[in-house]
Amino acid sequence: MKILMAAAENDALPRGKVGGIGDVVRDIPLALAKIGQEVDVVMPGYGSFSKLAGAQHVTALEVMFGGQAQTVDIFKISLTPSPTTVSGNLSVTSAKKVTQWVIEHPLFAIGGIGEIYCNDPSNRPFASDASKFALFSAAVAKAIISDVFGKIDVIHLHDWHTAMVSVLRAYDPQYQALKAIKTVYTIHNIALQGIRPLDGDESSLKAWFPDLAFDESQIKDPRYHNCYNPMRSGINLSDKVHAVSPTYAKEILLPSNDQHGYYGGEGLENDLRHAADSGNLQGILNGCEYPDKVNVRLNPKDLMTLCEQEVMKWLADKPLVDNAHLIAITRLKQLAAKKHKKLPLVLTSVGRITDQKVRLFQQVMANGETALEQLLTLLSDQGIFILLGSGDNKLEAFLAQVASKHSNFIFLKGYSEALSISMYNSGDLFLMPSSFEPCGISQMLAMRAGQPCLAHSVGGLSDTITDNVNGFTFNGDNPLQQAENMLSRFQSVLAIKQKSPKNWTKISTNAFKSRYLWSDVAYDYLKHLYRN
Repeated sequence: MKILMAAAENDALPRGKVGGIGDVVRDIPLALAKIGQEVDVVMPGYGSFSKLAGAQHVTALEVMFGGQAQTVDIFKISLTPSPTTVSGNLSVTSAKKVTQWVIEHPLFAIGGIGEIYCNDPSNRPFASDASKFALFSAAVAKAIISDVFGKIDVIHLHDWHTAMVSVLRAYDPQYQALKAIKTVYTIHNIALQGIRPLDGDESSLKAWFPDLAFDESQIKDPRYHNCYNPMRSGINLSDKVHAVSPTYAKEILLPSNDQHGYYGGEGLENDLRHAADSGNLQGILNGCEYPDKVNVRLNPKDLMTLCEQEVMKWLADKPLVDNAHLIAITRLKQLAAKKHKKLPLVLTSVGRITDQKVRLFQQVMANGETALEQLLTLLSDQGIFILLGSGDNKLEAFLAQVASKHSNFIFLKGYSEALSISMYNSGDLFLMPSSFEPCGISQMLAMRAGQPCLAHSVGGLSDTITDNVNGFTFNGDNPLQQAENMLSRFQSVLAIKQKSPKNWTKISTNAFKSRYLWSDVAYDYLKHLYRN
């Protein structure tokens, strides 16, 4: 079977990812190839990937977009498989069965060379990205009917960025041949839908495809009736819809309720229920790589030294000093000078700084303090909490402010692959209080190193962490109750660590032995998405 995957991110290419989509699009093609499938992966070049050493220009195509013909260039990328991409349950042989493609056009680099996403102003959300991904989708559709990729059995679209392929397949006469090809649509995060006006804006459906006749009832946003919703289009116009964990596939069938802290279908629950009732919605958990070689665990002092080295690099990279970096350096030096009677408990957290990840930390408790501050008070001088990530400026400022007041909290504002790996491998307890989590990869990366997690039991976290078996979970009917339960559970986890070392070792061992294999995911894709 020949499968074409189209996505905005692909970590098989250097610097080809921002979030979890990139991990999935890197790993699942290899797993599918290992069980005999042929997989091609295509993404925008962003003005960068076409310049890689292994890039070969294959062809140029003309695509109608914005009322005129646009020339796109298509490149095949030859990669030398690295140890990280072929370790564990994947192999060099499977890497050879995956073909990487990028498509280039000046619009794809509108955010800067190599930049995957743009930061548009709040009054024009997704405007730049929606335009470039609409053109990219048209280019993918044109490449398929032009036989650039050879005969395709399945088109697999990832998230809203590529949903326009399903729209063109349904409504554009020149792409009617695509209807004969099974189309699968994966929801990685339903909270991001790429909504744009139907008309009246240079970044709108009518501006991109002025002659396209479409059925508004299938593609317009259910809340904003003058808007086109790519996510809804992908759900309604594809043959199969895939959510990235079984629990998330159930959660999104219900309406979201911000007051109760419940994140469901985000307005698309009726379409998703229709897909579920038709047997077209499947929840399949993402997998994780399990390298043959166990990574080195650093002691707290060495981990702190590595943290300091990374922060110094960040300081050197920018002409202006960031307050968050100064606070982090100060805390790291204080902790290095401090003498502990016994090794401190090391709490870790790695991820994008978004409302999804940080909201419960910000929850104001009965005494007026935030939940994060209360957690640090409970931790006291027994341990340290290291949080690595960047994202929303206001949330970064909140974390930096808390770090300035609490000596046991180190906020590392940035990202470092080496540091993140060391934190996964060297922490004692990983915190993941996500308000919602479609699948999550961080908990799997921590668990494979034997670091149990304290997590909100939602989405993929529910499917990977069992309370008191391979980690610790909490829940609640609203944000305040969730935060209260997080703190209560954290207090009990501290007690287990201090007073029940055998139980702690058992839970850590169970975390280490937990397996979520891409090979299993690949078989589920074949059974539930591609062949069924």
